[in-house]
Amino acid sequence: MKILIAAMIISFAGSALAQDKIDRMNAINMESFTPDTVKWNDEPILPKGAQSVVLVGDPNKAGVFIAWLKFPSNYPIPPHIHPFTEVITVLRGKLGNGMGEIFDMKKGEMLKTGSSFVLPADHTHYVWTTDEETIVQLIATGPWGITYTNPTDDPRKKRPK
Repeated sequence: MKILIAAMIISFAGSALAQDKIDRMNAINMESFTPDTVKWNDEPILPKGAQSVVLVGDPNKAGVFIAWLKFPSNYPIPPHIHPFTEVITVLRGKLGNGMGEIFDMKKGEMLKTGSSFVLPADHTHYVWTTDEETIVQLIATGPWGITYTNPTDDPRKKRPK
């Protein structure tokens, strides 16, 4: 009987470990990136003016990805959530970050170049820039997405398809 119970425990443990498989980040070639040489693209899930470039991975697929986001000066992103945890690091400029469903720059914090924050999944937040262009690095798990607290803030509903 003890052998049967031990076999069942090992079987269940093996199944649990198989379900928790981690998709590892994978690169074929060594690459270097600079903000002045990458090809920036308009970012359609953010308000007009944001640009992005994916450095590693694919935000539309399951797995880790790294992207840069570039925001113009005096740029707000209204309150929203993301489906997975993300880490944001300010590479250039300053980025305001606030928590909650009401956009209020007085209640947020201003992050300078070199600063980072971790945002848990499904936590409502908003961000903004000051009087200078800002570039941030985003590390997250795909498929990445954004859900605006107020659906009328969603730029995908404002742009012609």
